Formats: sequence, C-alpha cells, structure tokens
Amino acid sequence: MVSLTQLSALILLIFFVTLILFFSNRTRQGRVPALRPIAAFSTLKGLMAQAIESGRKLHISLGTGGITQNAPADTLAGLTALEYLSRQAAASKTTPIITTADPAVMLLAQNTMRKAYGPDKEGAVKSAAQVRWISPEKAAYAAGVMGVLSIEDIAGNVMIGNYGDEYLLMGEAAQQQAKPITTVAAAAGPDVLPFLFATTSHALWGEEMYAAGAYLDRKPTHIGSLLAQDTVRWGLGIFILISVLLKAFGVLP
Repeated sequence: MVSLTQLSALILLIFFVTLILFFSNRTRQGRVPALRPIAAFSTLKGLMAQAIESGRKLHISLGTGGITQNAPADTLAGLTALEYLSRQAAASKTTPIITTADPAVMLLAQNTMRKAYGPDKEGAVKSAAQVRWISPEKAAYAAGVMGVLSIEDIAGNVMIGNYGDEYLLMGEAAQQQAKPITTVAAAAGPDVLPFLFATTSHALWGEEMYAAGAYLDRKPTHIGSLLAQDTVRWGLGIFILISVLLKAFGVLP
C-alpha cells in the first residue's frame, strides 16, 4: 500500500517535472525571462579573456567530491562551468589547468575538454593533458592545488564543486600570491561559506552554483528548472500563508 506521504511526494514530483517541461518549452520558443544579475557569473565569463590578455593561465578546481557520492550535484555544477570555459579555451587556443580529486571526475573533465576542441585532435589531446588528478585525500588535494597556484603563473582561479575545511587553504593561497589572482568560488555547505566570504569577493552562495547552466549557457532545461523552483516556492509560500490566516481566524481547527 502507498502511504499518503508517498502519494503526496509523487504528485509534487509530477507537478514539478511538468513545470520544468512547460517552462523549458517556453524558453525554446524565445520567451526567455530576465534572470537576476549575479556578479560572480559575470566575472567568470571574463576570466579566460583576462588570462589571454595577461599571458597567464586559468586554473579550474572541481572540488574534492565525486559523481556518485559526496555531493555529486556540486561536482556537476563545476563540470557545467568547465563546459562553458572549455569552449572559450578552444576558441582562443588557451588551455586551462584543471585539478580534480576523483578519477571519474578527471575522465569527465578530459572528455569535456576534448568535445570543446571538436575535430582539432592536437588541441584536444593537449587540453586533456592539462586535467590533473591530484589525490582523493582532501588535505593532499589542497596541497596540490596550493602548489599549482604558487608555481604556475595563474591569472584566474575558478573553484566550483564540493569542498570542506580544505577550501580555506586553497582560497588563502590564491589571495597570498604576489601577482593578483581573480578567484570565483562556489560552495553549498554552510560551514564553507564563511571561508568564501574571507577569501574572494566573487562568490556563488549556496544554490546559486546550481544555476550555472542557466546563466552561462542559457540552456532551456536549466532555465525551466529555475522557473519551476520559483513557482513551487511561491505556491508553498502562499499555501502556508493562507493556512496561517485560516488558523488565526478559526476556520481551521
């Protein structure tokens, strides 16, 4: 037997998926809503150009998580940002340095870079070679990233993925370099957000990182998902407000 809770969850899921499909279709038809500006995404879009103009490199960290555990949604958000930056890299023939802590994420990052270069096999191989697997251990991964930031001539530093306390080591290392490094960072864990505030002025707070596909690539499905989430939030908020008012006036027991 299906419980009332399970049935309610199923109905909500079906409603949510329907909303995503509806808003995605509207977006494909050209009815694209205005998204509120997020400064970190605007900065991220210009990092590759900044690296090219300065003759320096761009570093992209995909965090210490994986794709099957340890907050896979955070890792996928980082891969979405990498997909956008990889196309800029292919167009400019500038290869970023990409660091990973999970072997599966490394393979996905390599595949993302290869796809961006298309028929340019030499560029694809060269870019894939810049995807580095450092270590599955968080402290060791942080040490490896700190080494990249210190040894390589880095102009821009993108850190989007799953992080813990080790983020502070990497964020602080980027801040302490002799040449200024522009860091765009994102994390969803409440315990990591203070570290973002302390080490960068270009941060994506919490769920903002999951909107990368909508803000960077304007993907209809991603935009549809954002609109569906807002619709559900407004619906739940109105439902709660009405329930409170009915309770206050004695309509509901």
